[in-house]
Amino acid sequence: MNDIAADDFKLRKTVIRDQAHANRNQQANKDELSRQICRVFMALPEYAAARTVMFYVDVRSEVRTRHTLPDALASGKRIVVPYCVNNELELFLLERMEELAVGMYKILEPRPELRKLPEKNVVADELDLVMVPGVAFDKSGARMGHGFGYYDKLLQHARPDAPLVALAFECQLFPEIPTQAHDIFMDKIVTEKAIYEGRGRNVRP
Repeated sequence: MNDIAADDFKLRKTVIRDQAHANRNQQANKDELSRQICRVFMALPEYAAARTVMFYVDVRSEVRTRHTLPDALASGKRIVVPYCVNNELELFLLERMEELAVGMYKILEPRPELRKLPEKNVVADELDLVMVPGVAFDKSGARMGHGFGYYDKLLQHARPDAPLVALAFECQLFPEIPTQAHDIFMDKIVTEKAIYEGRGRNVRP
């Protein structure tokens, strides 16, 4: 990719990211729609088949998952949540909602005193199903995050047979997300209107 193409690629991503943020911030009925989306996620056959499931904990205007976590904890699954340390995502085995507390940047995350307990540490290849947040998506499963690469690094270590399922509001979908060869596609995207079948990790454009 030459300099002009690279600049155009970055500009396209910036425009989509800004529009997706605006769309998501303006989305009405976030709580109601989030509950609906999470119910669909938990009704997926991939959820039924999974033993260990990663849920993200919502931040800002993302599809809200915190209201659904108690139901997930009661579902008999091993529920895992990510948290950020030194620009990397670590994984925490969540057993009770009380194990979460508001941390830096007002983000709900595992209590610091629990993170070092060996029994609470989980590695990515233990995950049978991965719930993925994002800023923007297209119907092929292409994903755009905040641009920091946290989830890109984590998803590279997920097992190839562990489905990647993104949650999004319909307003976060765009006709096409600019991608590069290393970008990871979702297996499914769940919105309040539909379940979209993505390319997954085995197919590239």
